[in-house]
Amino acid sequence: MTLGTLPRNLRGTHFSRRLPEPPPQRKFLAEVQGLRSLAVLMVVVYHVWLGRVSGGVDIFLLISAFLMTRQFTRKVEQGAPLRLLRHWLHLFKRLLPIAAVVLLAVLGATHLWLPQTIWRSIYAQSWASLGYFENWALAASSVTYGATGPSDSSPLQHFWSLSIQGQVFILWPLVFAVAAVLAKMFKLRYRVLLAYIFGAIFALSLAFSIQETATNQAFAYFDTRARLWEFALGSLLALALPWLDLPRAARVVLGWFGIAAMVSCGIVLTVQQEFPGFVALWPTLAAAMIIIAGKTDHRFGADRFLSSKPLVYMGDNSYGLYLWHWPILVVYLAVADKERPGPLAGTAIILVSIALAILSTRLVEKPIRNWKWAESSTRRAAVVMVACALLVAVPLGGIQLKMIIDAPKPSLGSTAANPGAAALFPGYVRKDAEAGAPLVPALTDVADQWPVWDGGCQVLDPADESRTRCDNGIDTNPAKTIVVVGSSHALVWSTPFLDLAKKNNWRVVAFTAGFCPITDGTDTTVPAGCTDFVANSIDSALALKPDAVITTSTRAAYNFTTTEYMDPSWAPLISKVSDAGIPVVAIRDTPRFDQTPLESGPECLAKHPTDPAACSTSFNQNFSDEAPTDALRADLHGVKFLDFTAYFCPNNNCPAAIGNVVVYKDGSHVTTTYMHTMTPVVEQEFHDAVGW
Repeated sequence: MTLGTLPRNLRGTHFSRRLPEPPPQRKFLAEVQGLRSLAVLMVVVYHVWLGRVSGGVDIFLLISAFLMTRQFTRKVEQGAPLRLLRHWLHLFKRLLPIAAVVLLAVLGATHLWLPQTIWRSIYAQSWASLGYFENWALAASSVTYGATGPSDSSPLQHFWSLSIQGQVFILWPLVFAVAAVLAKMFKLRYRVLLAYIFGAIFALSLAFSIQETATNQAFAYFDTRARLWEFALGSLLALALPWLDLPRAARVVLGWFGIAAMVSCGIVLTVQQEFPGFVALWPTLAAAMIIIAGKTDHRFGADRFLSSKPLVYMGDNSYGLYLWHWPILVVYLAVADKERPGPLAGTAIILVSIALAILSTRLVEKPIRNWKWAESSTRRAAVVMVACALLVAVPLGGIQLKMIIDAPKPSLGSTAANPGAAALFPGYVRKDAEAGAPLVPALTDVADQWPVWDGGCQVLDPADESRTRCDNGIDTNPAKTIVVVGSSHALVWSTPFLDLAKKNNWRVVAFTAGFCPITDGTDTTVPAGCTDFVANSIDSALALKPDAVITTSTRAAYNFTTTEYMDPSWAPLISKVSDAGIPVVAIRDTPRFDQTPLESGPECLAKHPTDPAACSTSFNQNFSDEAPTDALRADLHGVKFLDFTAYFCPNNNCPAAIGNVVVYKDGSHVTTTYMHTMTPVVEQEFHDAVGW
């Protein structure tokens, strides 16, 4: 006996001894199909018009488990074989075709309308979406779902919930099959055994979800483990529903109360910043109330509304609507360069999404689902699944291969065609090779332009993976040891020192964290835990007894709301290093390119591929006429202040590309390629500062 095919003697009557037989159940629940429709419409309306997350996805998860549990429980109780492989192939044969069409459409739209800076990310997410692990890909990148609005999101980000569903669609049938075998072996009641199993999953997953949401909400949002309880709740509801026979009047009230709670959830709660945790009980329990209310046959019952033909019809197309609406919204906002669509544009997005959902369901999903040839054997169903996957995988792989072949290869320094910072060195003569040379690095590759550490990096805080200790791996009799401390802006300055380390056999170690400059908390905008990280970093640097410590001093202006900033606590903290007799080299901050209403440097260059000069900020937008560090020089004798702004803002103009090299990898971090071209001038200034 295998888990995939159970013999007919596994009858429900055997598993249900001493448990009343469940009343006859309707096979099709029109009100649940309407509930599914209402949930997807909530998702779409909240995304398009409100720029918020509704909680409707949580209802999808509950409904999918509810229906799956009804299906498998009925099979076991009727003694029908489960045939898990056939079930999985049939299910994914239905899900994959429309998903493949949407993925192909997104790839096409990406090349037509989206900036090259996000192509690589979209390609990676296409593979993740096709393989049903998009949720883990987003969790690993610590994306906060919807926090920055659809205008800054990936057109495939919504595949996270489909990925979790796909994973549970594999797991749950295994639970049903194992429970059936155990019930037979130990003469247990099948429904009761399932109730214990799903009750345990519910309790454990909810506890885990509450804990992880409190400590790392951005990761928890996409974590399958933190969502299993929502599926378990749907399964428990399916198991108990036949015996939940409430008075009709109570069910009428319960149904409308559930709808009101469901619709209001996204308005009252900041779903994208609070879910999943215990607050996700709001929409899931609201949906459970609606399902318990069931078919009331009352003129004022909520089921009369949910069972209406328009909602049931839209429920049949809900999968397609969910798939289409998000990429259409994201692409529109990118093309229109808006944060949110207006009333007319929003209406058009919804109508186009509904039309595409209906067409793709009618022309793609239903014909393949009802294709008798594909249904006649598991092998043929598998062929259809593989064909759908290849429909995406072949062009996607080809695009990525071509991008790798065509991408210009940046060098570790200046070249005749791409001099970078060298174009600003005194006496530089422009070379003929510069004319018409492509920018390096390719805009598709700028996101990966972080310093390269041969010795690797260690995450020091699981809640914030930007908090790291990195090492260049030269730890055997190094000639000198240099430690870099501070924020991610200090981290990008590691590149020229890593170049010099290879040349001079130096060891370079960095203790850095995103948006965590040298501060004791005087600046209240830094994230939680930053001040402790800074204190620990300074102590760790001192323990290494380095020959010099590198950090940044000032912070460039941000969003036109500040001026160049010098944290009052910077000098006392850095004095702890200089007072120990260790030279400190403090570098003035680099310009920012994300000042409202401007976009990031790479995004601007992508929009002006033939006119890079159109992309720049000004010195005055970033810096004060006099550096704030000037007043500190007399009192901090062990600190040398370096200012390289002339190599970022020549003639008070701070361009996004200098000497055919892209300066910024995003809105404020300098590319490693440009930093490599800075190495000669950094070497000279550093030598003058420390004397070696």
